[in-house]
Amino acid sequence: MPAADTPLPPPASASASAGVFARRPTPARRTEQVAFWFFRAVTYTVLACGFFVFATIFWRGSEAVFQAQFPFVNFDFLTQAPETLHVFQHEGAERRLGDAEFRVFRENNDLQGVRVESYVYSAGGIFPNIVGTLLLVVGSMSIALLLGVAAAIYLSEYSSHSRFIETIRLSILNLAGVPSIVFGLFGFGLFVLFAPVFGEVAAPNAPSLRLWPLDLYLNFTGWNVSLLAGWFTLAFMVLPVVITASEESLRSVPKGFREGSLALGATKWQSIRTNVLPYAMPGILTSSILGIARVAGETAPIMFTAAYVVRDKLPWQGLDHWYDIFFQGVMALPYHIYVVSSKIPQNEYTERVQYGAAFVFLFLVALVALASVLLRNKLRSSYRW
Repeated sequence: MPAADTPLPPPASASASAGVFARRPTPARRTEQVAFWFFRAVTYTVLACGFFVFATIFWRGSEAVFQAQFPFVNFDFLTQAPETLHVFQHEGAERRLGDAEFRVFRENNDLQGVRVESYVYSAGGIFPNIVGTLLLVVGSMSIALLLGVAAAIYLSEYSSHSRFIETIRLSILNLAGVPSIVFGLFGFGLFVLFAPVFGEVAAPNAPSLRLWPLDLYLNFTGWNVSLLAGWFTLAFMVLPVVITASEESLRSVPKGFREGSLALGATKWQSIRTNVLPYAMPGILTSSILGIARVAGETAPIMFTAAYVVRDKLPWQGLDHWYDIFFQGVMALPYHIYVVSSKIPQNEYTERVQYGAAFVFLFLVALVALASVLLRNKLRSSYRW
């Protein structure tokens, strides 16, 4: 026993107190630190690149959408159609006029000997492109959700576990990896060239099928480059994502919901419609959000099936019948961005349209996705178990 006046030993350090459990530098720990910093650097590099790209688009695109003076929003850019820009010197001042203004100016002024430089798609706005993009997104996602949810219900609720069904599931997963250009060629061959159209007479140069006893023919003449062909092509492209996500959402609903409903005498479809689908709807809407981002951003499929570089009229103008709106092509923002970025000479005037169209395009996609997120959250708060 130490004497009462013997001083106590100094307290041990934390590492010393840990004893055999203290962390000691070893080759494995040093390798782990290197791996940790590598993964961290890669993550931050990817985020920095994305931030740089989006920041550039927002900064330079906002210059085309917003302006310094009242009303601070460039409504001409958002509400007018694309035009050719004419740049020339007149009475000592540089003038930049769109095609319509230039025609009026030329009629009222003598431009003999004046050198006029013209730049296509560098004046006016992008209103037809906005309308076409929204029509393509809404129509294709409606078709994709209708077909995709129906297929998911069959695979999840009605089909049995067999090799054939597993092969179908594997095929659907593989379709998700098919390049979009292949879907574009598929849509061009099936919908643009060969889709059936009702007619009162048989088509002379295409296969026809008489609908007996009706006095009508089903002519396989295709829908041409049209809104309808673009809808179905984009819907088929995004179907694998919708089917897979919807099936997983349906499977996540507890089996007790189905069993309780069946025990009370409901049919299987009544159980699915009232006790399964409402609770799976938030997950299905999640798949729609993923689909919206892909449908809105794809350029290759609509190049062959639905998009025009220039169209003078809006989709609802100049129609003989109301249903003609489905059989005509539209302008779309992704295709417009592709054209002004790669198919026309690059100069200081085209940059305004390029960044402005990209800015509006990102804003529209975010707006549609935000609407889906809000609807999903509302449904998720309504159905809890």
